[in-house]
Amino acid sequence: MTDWYYHLPGQGRIGPMGADDVREAFRNGRVRRDTLAWHVGARDWLPLDRFFEALDLDASAAPAVPPPAPQTTASVTAQASDSPSPYAPPRAALIEAGDYHAAAGGIAYAGFWKRLAALMIDALVVTIAYYVVLIVAVIAFSVGMAGLLEGNSASAGAAQLIGVVALFAYPLVSALYYVSLESSSTQATLGKMAVGIKVTDDTGRRLGRGRALGRWASHLLCYLTVYVGYFMAGFTARKRGLHDMIAGTLVVDRWAYTAHPDRQRQGLGAVALIVLILGGLAAVAYAGIMLAIAIPAYQEYVRRAVGGG
Repeated sequence: MTDWYYHLPGQGRIGPMGADDVREAFRNGRVRRDTLAWHVGARDWLPLDRFFEALDLDASAAPAVPPPAPQTTASVTAQASDSPSPYAPPRAALIEAGDYHAAAGGIAYAGFWKRLAALMIDALVVTIAYYVVLIVAVIAFSVGMAGLLEGNSASAGAAQLIGVVALFAYPLVSALYYVSLESSSTQATLGKMAVGIKVTDDTGRRLGRGRALGRWASHLLCYLTVYVGYFMAGFTARKRGLHDMIAGTLVVDRWAYTAHPDRQRQGLGAVALIVLILGGLAAVAYAGIMLAIAIPAYQEYVRRAVGGG
């Protein structure tokens, strides 16, 4: 049975409940056609009217709601002292802007900077794994070459195979890492898990292995566009990069498309912010080292060119 939720102003998210309970609430007038509703597997919170056929609400025939009578100042004061109505304005403290994406459970899409922080972590993990494989391959290759010098032809064939594996090790490690994790129950690589985001298809469901592989392969087009495909995540409607558009995927907050959409958060978050700061410092340090090497070399080149002239 599908779990349903609906959202009432001043009361927040109500549920889970069965379809019969939602129909009963509609008959009793507790919810209306414009009440926001969501069920597990749905793409987003939508007015209950959009689920009319799925819930068979025509048979519920909610009583017509009479138009509100004109209110005087006294009646408004009296209502304020009564118990809160489902349609009363919320009395709880307002959520700080930018903290939650939306009290009604809208989808918080991961922006460019948060995705960049995740990519930096993932690139580090993949690079470390690649060098581990490469070191093992080099050792095995050296053993094979030693056998070749001793006249062992089988060792020569093994050495050549190891050399081919080492050549394609990085894309193999990268593909295994991204495809296996993004199609897993976590729907996220280690970097994405660290910053609190995940990958879904364009309806909010978990990726299959085929689509995850297609998404990984689509990164090549981002490289061919000189990384413009990645920058598209900063200004497109649902913050999708070129590879997301091709593969039909989304990168969203880890609580999106769950029973707790109210836990979604906007903003970078502490982990992403720290990673970006450390990455920026590393880039500045690298640029400083390169300049420290390049400037003396250039000065020496100029000195020799002038002296030779």
